[in-house]
Amino acid sequence: MTKKLLPLSVSKLAPSISTNHVNTCMSNPYPEQLTFIGQQRAQSALDFSLGMELPGYNVYVMGEAAHGRFTLVKDKLKQHAKDRSTPNEWLYVNNYDDHREPIALFMQPGQSKQLSDDIDSFLDEVLDTFPAAFDNPAYQRKKKSIDREFNDAYDSAITAVEIAALEQSVALVEEKNSVGFAPLVDGKQLSDSEFGELEETLREEFFEKIEKLEDALIEALIELPRWKRESKEKQRNLKKSTAEQATKPLLKDLEHKYATHIGVLRYLKDIRVEIIDAVLEWLDDEDESEESKEDFDRKGMLTDFFAPNILVEFKEDDAAPVVYEPNPTFGNIFGKIEYSTSQGSLITCYRSIQAGALHRANGGYLIMDAEKIMANPQVWDGLKLALKTHQIKNDLPYQDSTVGTSFTLRPQLIPLDVKIILLGSRELYYTIGEYDEEFAELFRVLADFDYYLPSSDKLQYQFITKVTEYCEQTLKCTATQAAMVRLLKFSYRQAEHQNKLSARFADVLELIAEASYYAKQDKLTVIDAHHIDEAIEGKQYRTGQISENMLSDIKEGHTLIATSGQAIGKVNGLTVLHIGDTSFGTPARITATVYAGADGVIDVEREAELGKAIHSKGVMLLTGYLGNKYAQHFSLTLSANIAIEQSYGYIDGDSASLAELCALISSITSLPISQSIALTGSINQHGDVQAIGGVNEKIEGFFKLCKMRGLTGSQGVIIPKSNQVNLVLDDEILNAVDAGKFNIYAVETVDQALNLLMDIEAGDIIDDQYPENSVNGIALARLKEIADIVNGDDDDEKDEEPDNEKLDNEKLDNEKG
Repeated sequence: MTKKLLPLSVSKLAPSISTNHVNTCMSNPYPEQLTFIGQQRAQSALDFSLGMELPGYNVYVMGEAAHGRFTLVKDKLKQHAKDRSTPNEWLYVNNYDDHREPIALFMQPGQSKQLSDDIDSFLDEVLDTFPAAFDNPAYQRKKKSIDREFNDAYDSAITAVEIAALEQSVALVEEKNSVGFAPLVDGKQLSDSEFGELEETLREEFFEKIEKLEDALIEALIELPRWKRESKEKQRNLKKSTAEQATKPLLKDLEHKYATHIGVLRYLKDIRVEIIDAVLEWLDDEDESEESKEDFDRKGMLTDFFAPNILVEFKEDDAAPVVYEPNPTFGNIFGKIEYSTSQGSLITCYRSIQAGALHRANGGYLIMDAEKIMANPQVWDGLKLALKTHQIKNDLPYQDSTVGTSFTLRPQLIPLDVKIILLGSRELYYTIGEYDEEFAELFRVLADFDYYLPSSDKLQYQFITKVTEYCEQTLKCTATQAAMVRLLKFSYRQAEHQNKLSARFADVLELIAEASYYAKQDKLTVIDAHHIDEAIEGKQYRTGQISENMLSDIKEGHTLIATSGQAIGKVNGLTVLHIGDTSFGTPARITATVYAGADGVIDVEREAELGKAIHSKGVMLLTGYLGNKYAQHFSLTLSANIAIEQSYGYIDGDSASLAELCALISSITSLPISQSIALTGSINQHGDVQAIGGVNEKIEGFFKLCKMRGLTGSQGVIIPKSNQVNLVLDDEILNAVDAGKFNIYAVETVDQALNLLMDIEAGDIIDDQYPENSVNGIALARLKEIADIVNGDDDDEKDEEPDNEKLDNEKLDNEKG
């Protein structure tokens, strides 16, 4: 005989929290510095990874949001960063041999800024020196000497031609940088009109003389281009010599200062050569107008051509960098090269190279979100390449197609020494591992964050201390003992376990912060338990419109749910709806119909393509249970339909299989089921009731409906016994149970649930038989009756076949006779 179960006592519906322990913890804060609570497995994995200096020991931090992944990781990294030396600084300088390939230099912490300041001061000194150096008397004297040599040669050639012209009564005329000839008569230079009045023969004579003189002039000045080239070359050499003499002392001090740094010495050596050409091109304004002088940014040109481009810099004795990149695009991780437009073309220079997260984290640690990285395959491929080659390549993979034929850069690659920490979900970790074989080689350490923390006195102690510190330091208030008890219960509820706290400690801090708002509304600086309740109720109100609408539909009769009386083939199941970041329970009517046939148990939800795989599996198990329980001596033959009524969305999970089985057995036996009891639970083929999720929300959903209609004392909920440890119900339900107005039953088998729902003995099997008036006995008889009906029709057809054959044989014998 199956013993009828009694409702669970109040003490079993929620965890027990010692107020004395809470009071002691609040009076004596935890003696050690608390940076994080729990997660020992993840902390051990992080310590191992950070202690391994070999390549490939990067970390994938597995866990959901609000579990404190980022807080713990950042704290661990900062601790380890203190023990590492300050990384080198990196900068790019111009490559004067090939401007497309800037040169990468590394320097000790603090030296890059010093070098940049030194180069800036050097350029200022150059600007102060030039073009003033070209006004120096010594320079001007040498320049005039060069000009005089050219003028003397020119004047000598002109004078010889002029003497020859005078001997022939022709004058040499220089006007507006041009040389010509004019006839002389009686020592007077003739005008054009006077020349036209001369006799024809005399004019012809002058024409011949002038023509010969012009040939002589050309012959005399044939070396003029060479004289000009030599003069210009001498002037250019003079300017170079002057520039070199002026800039050499300026660079000498810098070369001495950076004598131990070979890369900087090469850089300064290149500047020594290039600065001379820059001075001649940009700072020689002898031939420039005043307008061009004003429009020309000499300092900007010199800076863009000579000043170093610092990518990353540190101060001396800085810890190793800990960088979090919230938007891991290709440019943000690997750096980028900026371009500007000039006359329709894209241009750039080494000064336009921008550092990425890898540059900033080089020599330290880089934290990124795995989901965001995987959203861009180029980023993931680039990151793997950087980790394998230990170099940072900071040009975009699609740069060639976008920039086209414009000027592009190929900067020298910078060596990479960084530890990568990826934050991601459990599903993503296994997905990457399945599709990318290199993932396991590059990320060899898994830091797995637990969903729950085992509830111990020590953990509660740490919990209370952290909340107290948060209230005092951040919220500028305090919390009472009752408020702390309420917060602990909230954490138990988040974990859905009487012996575990939720690892989502961020939710606890969020709740206490929201409770401080209600305390301030009361003009208090002390948060009490009712403020916590107000915060919970406030969030439920803000997000509870859908649940209230569903409850209203039941109240108005749009959704059919009975909470009293009895019905055949109908039972109240319990479901949980997840919408956004909220979840709530709501009852659902489950019905079953049975009739003679051989179609088996049909899942209406699956046939309508609303039931997903796990729900369909739960329904399929019903046939296995019926066959194992009743059809040991006959063929299980029936047709049955099972449906979750007024359900218009997708359904998944097997938590309704217990309710579906009870509705099915009720329809088979025609025994009514109490509508004042709702139930949830999954089953196996042997009739054991198995645990389900969301048990608290499901109970509260049915309780709200019963409360709305009025608690009678006969109403209640059946749950799996294995879910008893998951009960963390609110005080309102506890009070109702304590007053006998609501009941919660925990069952282990289907028979126990049937006994409660039908108030009839389920019946234990004895000698392959169930008691005649028991639920199982009636079900066995009805299923055998259906099998006989279906199989009996088949037997009748078989009985007819011999008669037909006999008639045919008799007819054949008569024909032969």
